[in-house]
Amino acid sequence: MPRPTRPRLTASDPAGPQQSPAAEHVSAIEAHHLSVSSGNFTLLSPTDISLATGRSLAIGGENGSGKTTLLSVLTGLLSATAGTVAVCGLKPDDRRSGFRAAVTGLIGRAPISRELTVAEHLEAVAMSWALAEPKAAGLRQLEELEIDYLADRFAHELSSGQTQLMQLAMILVRPARMLVLDEPEQRLDSTHLDLVIRVLEERAGNGTTLVLASHSRRVINRLGEEYLHLTHTEFS
Repeated sequence: MPRPTRPRLTASDPAGPQQSPAAEHVSAIEAHHLSVSSGNFTLLSPTDISLATGRSLAIGGENGSGKTTLLSVLTGLLSATAGTVAVCGLKPDDRRSGFRAAVTGLIGRAPISRELTVAEHLEAVAMSWALAEPKAAGLRQLEELEIDYLADRFAHELSSGQTQLMQLAMILVRPARMLVLDEPEQRLDSTHLDLVIRVLEERAGNGTTLVLASHSRRVINRLGEEYLHLTHTEFS
């Protein structure tokens, strides 16, 4: 696995899934000297990324190196304090519907209601994105992750691994040009991790850009066409 000495990535290889003519001219990510700090404390050291649409980027590094911070910036949940960034040609801002339509991610825990079954959570997400036959769309996603047997269970009744699969299903059921995942391997055993990797490989093969942070060599080796290693700098 490559280990760059500084957090810089250039992904200019045009190979990969075919995109629409419009998408081909818009990079998935263009970030220049992107950093985040709080007072004198550095949360993300200056980072450059140039990732082509349809490529997959795996982000590694020790705890505290800024992986989750970077993903939060890319999904518009957190603003950078220095540098510039565009994602799918847009300024990251989770409050804007146009950006949310292009980029979706699982960072932390997805909102879960005690009042809804697993299937109802998926149906609600599908309805919010105006998918045809939202109930059927939700069930198909549960089947893809092989948890359709949990459809009528309530979310608070699930094991930690089942909850992780449900949350991934809630992200995957909706359309998006880019998927951003923070440690998708969390709480999954080897069998279910292989299943999730295969599902994500299929999404990537269909042209979806993947960006994920992971400590798993299996995830990085299987899904990371490009690799970015972050290093920790405590003070700015």
